[in-house]
Amino acid sequence: MKKFNSILIVLFFAGMFFSCKKYLTVNPKTQMPQDVIFSTEGGFKDALTGVYIQMKNNNTYGGALTQTTIESLTSSWDVTSNSNEQRLGLFNYSDAGVQGSFENIWGQQYATIASINAILGQIDAKKSIFTTPGLYEMIKGECLALRAYLHFDMLRLFGPVPGNTAGAMLPYVTVLSNKPNARVSYTEFQNALYKDLNDAESIIKSVDPIIQYSINQLKNPSVSSGFNPSDTFFAFRYLRMNYYAVKGLQARVYLWFNDAPKAYESAKLVIDAKNTDGTNKFRLGTIADYTAKDFVLTSEHLFGLYDFDMYNKYTSRYSSGTYKKGTTESTIKTQLYGNTGTDIRESSLWELITLSNGTKCYVIKKYQAAANNLVTSSTDFKQIPMLRLSEMYLIAAETAPYAEGIEYFKTFRTSRNIGNMTVPANPTALQTEIIKEYRKEFYAEGQGFFNYKRLNIPKASFLFAPSAATINYLVPVPKTEAI
Repeated sequence: MKKFNSILIVLFFAGMFFSCKKYLTVNPKTQMPQDVIFSTEGGFKDALTGVYIQMKNNNTYGGALTQTTIESLTSSWDVTSNSNEQRLGLFNYSDAGVQGSFENIWGQQYATIASINAILGQIDAKKSIFTTPGLYEMIKGECLALRAYLHFDMLRLFGPVPGNTAGAMLPYVTVLSNKPNARVSYTEFQNALYKDLNDAESIIKSVDPIIQYSINQLKNPSVSSGFNPSDTFFAFRYLRMNYYAVKGLQARVYLWFNDAPKAYESAKLVIDAKNTDGTNKFRLGTIADYTAKDFVLTSEHLFGLYDFDMYNKYTSRYSSGTYKKGTTESTIKTQLYGNTGTDIRESSLWELITLSNGTKCYVIKKYQAAANNLVTSSTDFKQIPMLRLSEMYLIAAETAPYAEGIEYFKTFRTSRNIGNMTVPANPTALQTEIIKEYRKEFYAEGQGFFNYKRLNIPKASFLFAPSAATINYLVPVPKTEAI
């Protein structure tokens, strides 16, 4: 695979205006050699902040792995003839443009992994420079979990369908090196994921403020809030790979590997998490959130990336009609949501807009955000969802004992105002209903394709698949990465 130079690390200026989350939104300041940047606590913090900024790149979670390329694989958007988006929806993996889209994902994802490995390659040797209690553990734990998160999505995209996993696999890169990284077997990749996640959990659990303090306290660090850390790097944990995000990722990973008991255990821990006053740590979104224009449902985020440029991206992608679905409401309301008349996503998450040429199209409002000059602390919802509570409910519904799973599913559906339902007769019927909810719930988040692939869903159950498409979940490794 491609080699990454280990000489330079981008240094990000991240120490200003923490109350508005800018530590994850600023631009690169300069470049510095590793021995300089990793000579202080601040250097390690800046390097980790740089990783989160890399993750917002449009070639990965800022676009391709949430809203654009991967959603084109599920034909989530209307396309023009002979476009790259159309060829993605037809699974035309031999097309040069399609190959280029996947090469961009591959390159950016492994570049971010290289940045993580640069930190992990230095942090133990430099442990003595850490004087702030818990900072070493928090940075190391986050890096291990982020490395697992990024590798897992490479597996879900470029790896095999679960159940047919023979042969060589992908690189699981744990060392920053200028030597090629060999691909490992499916089992080795799986074990490496488990190790990173288990190590991250054990390291971060004892120091993460999110366990002791509420999300509201973490958002408002001050004497009056009851959470006033000497270092505000410990605040805003819901925007970082925190302890509950690690557990949520474990649930997602165990589900992929068909370990239902462990997936359920991890999802349940997140669902049951409480603040010291007995209130839920995270809550499912409701119509009140949509009314407040929190269309991305930040109350559900176990981990989200703060995207300072979300308003401009929404204007470019959605308000312009570039990413749209249908020219009337019927495509979404009837085909996607089943025309319930009550589902809050059906009634409030999409809108019919008129473009400058007079044509109408239906667009999702999930990433609609206030302009930066108009935003306040109570209206700042510019977060890309990376792990959400709703997914934990759907995982629990699928992996818990059947009767318990039904209750989790009912709770989730009630939050979306579709609580009345015919109870699925058996686990297979329940899973069919869960599949429908995945494609409704995670539209424009990329999770729909991964759920289809995990279950090897046939074309008949693949909503919006073009008639000319032959479903192919085996996305090829870019030719430029051939060993």
